[in-house]
Amino acid sequence: MTNDIFDISDNTPLVLMKQLTRQKRARFMAKLEYMSPCFSHYCRVSGAIVRDAEERGAIHPGMTLVDWTFGTSGIALAMAAVSRGYKVLLAAPESICREKQEVLRALGAELVLTPSEALPGDLQSCVDVAENLVRTLPNAWFANMYQNPVSRQVHQDGTGPEIFRQTEGKVTHLFVPMASGAMISGIGRYFKSVNPEVQIIGVEPEGSVYGDLHGGKSQGTPSAFQLEDIGAVRPTSFWDPNVIDRIVQVSDADAFNCGRELLRAEAVFAGGASGAAMAAALREGEAYGDDALVVVMMTDFGGYDLSRMYNDDWMRRQGFYRKSKTALDQITADDILQRKAHKDLIFAQPEQTLAEVFETMKQNDVSQMPIVSFGAPIGSISENRILSILIENDSAMNAKVVAFMEKPFPVCQPDATISELSEKLQTNASGVLISLSDGRLQLINKSDLIDVLTRK
Repeated sequence: MTNDIFDISDNTPLVLMKQLTRQKRARFMAKLEYMSPCFSHYCRVSGAIVRDAEERGAIHPGMTLVDWTFGTSGIALAMAAVSRGYKVLLAAPESICREKQEVLRALGAELVLTPSEALPGDLQSCVDVAENLVRTLPNAWFANMYQNPVSRQVHQDGTGPEIFRQTEGKVTHLFVPMASGAMISGIGRYFKSVNPEVQIIGVEPEGSVYGDLHGGKSQGTPSAFQLEDIGAVRPTSFWDPNVIDRIVQVSDADAFNCGRELLRAEAVFAGGASGAAMAAALREGEAYGDDALVVVMMTDFGGYDLSRMYNDDWMRRQGFYRKSKTALDQITADDILQRKAHKDLIFAQPEQTLAEVFETMKQNDVSQMPIVSFGAPIGSISENRILSILIENDSAMNAKVVAFMEKPFPVCQPDATISELSEKLQTNASGVLISLSDGRLQLINKSDLIDVLTRK
């Protein structure tokens, strides 16, 4: 039992990803920060900011806490504040998700919506409106979650050590969505102090400024993006390139669609910022080896994005919609090979004679074989082909098979879906070769597809 709901904001689950990462050598784990009372990583921060302000005597019940928000930070602040007797006044762009607006109003927060196109420095922007409200309202205090130093300290003292403990110190790469930069700078400072080899990778939308800044430009050039709770049009005081190894940008479409795939494939009900982080991790993780342990921060909740990211009509209007994979499309060549007994590929070499090849066929009870030269399939040979050759010329058994070979089997990658494999097999009934990452080849035939479909 706990006396304060915010006491359970720590120790969020760390879950192994299995479906989206089947073709990756590294292990990928999702840190479900949205599984907290506030459904976002801001839960850790909001409670700490309010407690810190109370301990310093900066606020007392009856005061109005003011801030600007893109939704989730405001929800977390409102949950921490109203339960302690504070009023909450928030400025937010009018474009934020309807669900976030409704939750804020349900919490009793007063919401001032500002023009979405107004950038900081414009008197109509949510940042400038919030700052002006603090100056003009009596008995008001600016929480300033995007700049409050408590925000970074919470992640340096809490989130970083928590990840280290949950992975038993084995984490090698951390992907963190960047908004204010408090989370990545706090986690980055912790890990650079205990293990500088851990790669701290920031994730932002295309159009955010951190990538330019990390690349050495004095000032990033922002452009519009649809993602919320990730990205920035100007850096905050938390910007600390010394603890960030890389910045990866992700398009709105890739972020939203990866978030939707997280729900379908892994039952992770996360938002667009989390989708961006996972999309970046999967893309970058193509090059990671077996020794890599990748942690991806899931910072926002999908339930706050039902009218946008999880709405097919909205996704279509924005040009982001991608058809979801069917259950069959989820089955890949790699899955089929995992079900088969591991055997070396039976193949012929071009310099072998027809007699040698035919003897290999008899010994292995196969009627057709690929012909492989230096690891590459260059053709094939079948019993029927050998028979027709001998009928015309019975002395050809000592001739090299390369002179009589037929067209090669089609080649696919391990991530080829069962639908793709079936289509290939319609034109070549003998089989499809799968090119493995170690250079070896494996064969899949129609019987293998039938076996996996009937779940024998």
